[in-house]
Amino acid sequence: MNIDNTLYSGRPTNNRSEPEVAIYDRLDSLGIEYKRADHEHADTMEDCLLIESVLGAKVCKNLFLCNRQKTSFYMLLMPGDKPFKTKFLTSQLNCARLSFAEADKIQEFLHTIPGSVSALELIFDTDNNIQLVIDHALIKDEYICGHPGINTSTVRLLREDMLRYVRETKDEPTFIDLPVE
Repeated sequence: MNIDNTLYSGRPTNNRSEPEVAIYDRLDSLGIEYKRADHEHADTMEDCLLIESVLGAKVCKNLFLCNRQKTSFYMLLMPGDKPFKTKFLTSQLNCARLSFAEADKIQEFLHTIPGSVSALELIFDTDNNIQLVIDHALIKDEYICGHPGINTSTVRLLREDMLRYVRETKDEPTFIDLPVE
């Protein structure tokens, strides 16, 4: 994966998609400062390791999940190096089996594609279809990083600023504790 090794402050000046611009507009309107790394599509956590070296912060996993009936949707933020096992999440959320949500729901609710999901897209979930779930382990980090609508950029926000961003957008997140193993 090719990555621009420059750490940028603020929004890009070249053409970007409407959802990405809307996310930068929201960050700017809230007065949230952020750093940005630009790169080719980052489709794996291995790609994110390269991005972390530019951002100076860990990139978290952002999983978009749904129940079997596809009536309840969850966005899980967790440390990127932590394994994900649904049984631990379902027991803490008191819900039935969870699986990854379909691409059409990602587009409908978050205006993005698989591999680009992050809490930054929650501004598009105006009907509150998605419950945000955050692993407590992630809150120990100084920064939380995510893609701004597309996985060709990654932004770094202070933990408190990311939490303020999502609280301005959604109800209070649900905090859980996922085991390491």
